Amino acid sequence: MAPSTKVLDGGWGWAIVVASFMAQFLAYGSPQSMGVLYPEWLNRFQEGKGMTAWVGSLVAGVGLIASPVCSACVDNFGARPVTIFSGVMVAGGLMLSAFAPNVQFLIFSYGIVVGLGCGLVYAATLTITCQYFDKRRGLALGIVTTGTSVGAFIYATAQNELIVMYGLDGCLLIIGALALNLMACAGFMRPLNMPGYYLKQKAALERNTEEQLFEKPPLDDLMITTGSSETTPEKTLIVKELLITINAKDISIQTEKKKKGSFLAGLAITKVIKKKQQAYSKYMQSMHEILQDQAMVAFCIAIFLFSLGAFPPVLFIEDVAQSQGLIEEVSVIPLVSIGAIASCVGKLALGMMVDIRWMNGIHLYAFTMFAAGVSLLLIPSTKSYLGLQILSAVLGFFSGNWSLTSYITTKIVGLDRLTQAHGILMFFGGFGIMLGPPVVGWFFDWTQSYDMAFYFSGSCVELGAIILFLLTLPCWNKKHSEDDRPDVHYTSNCDKVASVA
Repeated sequence: MAPSTKVLDGGWGWAIVVASFMAQFLAYGSPQSMGVLYPEWLNRFQEGKGMTAWVGSLVAGVGLIASPVCSACVDNFGARPVTIFSGVMVAGGLMLSAFAPNVQFLIFSYGIVVGLGCGLVYAATLTITCQYFDKRRGLALGIVTTGTSVGAFIYATAQNELIVMYGLDGCLLIIGALALNLMACAGFMRPLNMPGYYLKQKAALERNTEEQLFEKPPLDDLMITTGSSETTPEKTLIVKELLITINAKDISIQTEKKKKGSFLAGLAITKVIKKKQQAYSKYMQSMHEILQDQAMVAFCIAIFLFSLGAFPPVLFIEDVAQSQGLIEEVSVIPLVSIGAIASCVGKLALGMMVDIRWMNGIHLYAFTMFAAGVSLLLIPSTKSYLGLQILSAVLGFFSGNWSLTSYITTKIVGLDRLTQAHGILMFFGGFGIMLGPPVVGWFFDWTQSYDMAFYFSGSCVELGAIILFLLTLPCWNKKHSEDDRPDVHYTSNCDKVASVA
């Protein structure tokens, strides 16, 4: 049943927006401000920076790489059950991390468990928001997605203070307890449409009810009269033979029916397998056609290089300040908080800029990459804490270009292929995020300095900006010029929205 237009763009939808904002705030607050926890783990476990960096890279990358699985869960079970389950995962992973005996356990508890929980929250919140909004969908999604940035800004300071008062273990236990409020947020996520799993259960229940109506009475209900109240051995034997004969006939009939049913079931399964194979081949053919587009390939490379180079500062920037002696301990307003609030502003500002008619979205994205790369290259030459604060704000602002990915993807491949293309981009982005921090950590372990690591990160981002700019020039492919770009229309297809999430 399609949702009524009366319930869209208002009413309970704003309660959904608030609940989704709080869900992303609670889920992503700690992972997005992990730069505060990273120096504490280094001091406790005395592992290399490359090994310890896997914790931060996995918690950010696993959710992106597993986005198809998370979207399938939301499609089948609905946003409310998925959010409840993700609350258990996030809270459980954070609390388990308080008892981690080594970095390897931390990689599992914090990196994988919390990362998957965050991926489920992200898919559920975007899907339920899109179900309740049509004309104001952009505004609603903008408010919801800023929950991650606001969470990083507040959690960075909160975790710093909690570590001072209760230690690292107490901090993780308290943050994990707060994450249990995700279940309360799920209570507001009233579904407009019945999820796929419940539709299948309802259809199976109706089918079983129809079959029971045509079943014959059980054999135990048969009444056999012998003409006498006395029971002789001969009569008892006759009755037993009669019952055995009836049972044998009934069993043979049921066996024949089962054979026919199994044959028909085999045919049905074969048809389903053929349909699945055809759908899979069409999907792979569509993926191949998407990757034949030069602009799409350039954008995938740019996303990978940007994620590889621009994400590590979120994890390492506090350790950079301490290792260079610019500050003895984490400041009251950490560098991670400054970058988070700047990223929030950047998402809104860049989102408004790309709506300008004469603005080329791809070139705007390339410019943000170039500016972020310059900021990364300047970090090693900065010798003051104020300079790091300014560079963190600049880098955070231009890192808000993640809000442009769906717009640019739609411009390149069109709305019909948005789901598949966005999934490809998120895979490249998640892969880059997973590799970036360990590579930077290995550079430090090798050179005992962050200078070479940030030169490498900045060079990767600059290379991605150049590739994206050059390979999307109009002279390469005229059909993707600005005048021929497909119009972007909002869709109420929740399955497509869930996959994009």
